[in-house]
Amino acid sequence: MPPLNAAPVTAGMRLAYVLQHFRLAYPDTPNVDIGYAASHPAITIIAGTGNFFQQNTPYPAAPNYRDWAGQRIPFFFDSQPEVPLLSLSPGRAEIGADIISAAFYLLSGWQEYFSDARDRHGRFPYAASVQKQYGFVDLPVANYYFDVLKTAVEHVTSQPLRPRRWAGGAPFAAFITHDIDNLRSSWKAPAKAALQHGQLLNFGQLAWQHFTQPDAWDNLEAVAAATAAHGAKSSFFILPESRPGANGTPNADYAVSPALLQRLEALKAQGCEISLHGSIGTATDAPHLVREVERLQHGAAGLRFHYLRWEPRQTPALVDAANWFPYDSTLGFAEHFGFRNSYCHPFYPFNFATGSEHAFLEIPLNVMDATLHHPNYLQLRAEEILPALRPMLAEIERFGGVATLLWHNDHFDPANQVTGPHQFDEIMGYLQQRGTAFLTGSEIVAEL
Repeated sequence: MPPLNAAPVTAGMRLAYVLQHFRLAYPDTPNVDIGYAASHPAITIIAGTGNFFQQNTPYPAAPNYRDWAGQRIPFFFDSQPEVPLLSLSPGRAEIGADIISAAFYLLSGWQEYFSDARDRHGRFPYAASVQKQYGFVDLPVANYYFDVLKTAVEHVTSQPLRPRRWAGGAPFAAFITHDIDNLRSSWKAPAKAALQHGQLLNFGQLAWQHFTQPDAWDNLEAVAAATAAHGAKSSFFILPESRPGANGTPNADYAVSPALLQRLEALKAQGCEISLHGSIGTATDAPHLVREVERLQHGAAGLRFHYLRWEPRQTPALVDAANWFPYDSTLGFAEHFGFRNSYCHPFYPFNFATGSEHAFLEIPLNVMDATLHHPNYLQLRAEEILPALRPMLAEIERFGGVATLLWHNDHFDPANQVTGPHQFDEIMGYLQQRGTAFLTGSEIVAEL
């Protein structure tokens, strides 16, 4: 494990970081004093952290549950549960749980920075998270904390606050992404099955097709067209490395050839976005990451690491140091759809070394096709997928957030009838019906 490199985190740092994001979520927030009791602000937060943030422990005491806005919400650092959550008086408000510290804890990724838990791919695992332990991965808990604060601000200022609106006044945004891991491997699984069953003729036919015909997964233009059919633009994350990682994890099955680069330029001319899918090892190796940007020749609009690799003690600083990426979109759990940081908006990752924020925007990943049906993950049936996702998408709409969808190009193969093109169309149709603004990562950055 990389060593910790964390500066002391003061109450002032937590307050500044959280209020910065509150004002991004509610852009019309008027000036109002918000703080802890010692400073006698108009909106007082009851402190409840004790000495937690002076330690390096990843997990706080279990949350208390309170009812808010029709939901049962877990409140961390709720040291006085007998006190009303929100008390209002003329020109003043008191919030009875330390929602500033609780929002900071979730949004900053404190648990994964200070935890040593990692899976075989070097990722902080869902199984080690408070989201798993307390069962709220599909609920944007930090947004509910913000909703409590919003109510207090509205009372004190007598001004209604409206959640962020997106392009054209849309109530929420959707970011449609495709990681391009494989372009030439659609034949492998059926060929392997044919061999296992002694079907040598069938195997020979599949091998012949592989060497003489375009692969079913070599379909970038078809993916872009399927996305455009819903009024959206595809964001492709291109994986430049074809050699396996040092631990044997596969990278791409294709090379970034002049012909592929020409196709990518044509897709960009159609409005698609081309970003970098950092190969195995780049999440902890800055020179390697920069070399991969150079291999795309015309740069990369944004970044997502292959296998969602992310080392919280190294990767954010590395992305900053590369000085190339306005946004990243890696932070989601591979094991479950929902909110890794319990927040449904883009945010600036916290810099534990400086006590402020990093320069790049994180556009969290909410749902990945493989998560929905992979034997190691949720194993949903085709007809279960959209009903399972609707409550999460409704939360994003409720708070004016961004729904980030990852649908790999190989899942557009018509042979895939579980997480294939039909299920993609169902989700896209739902988003379109709900009036989302389909935006690329760069467009999301520009709106903030």
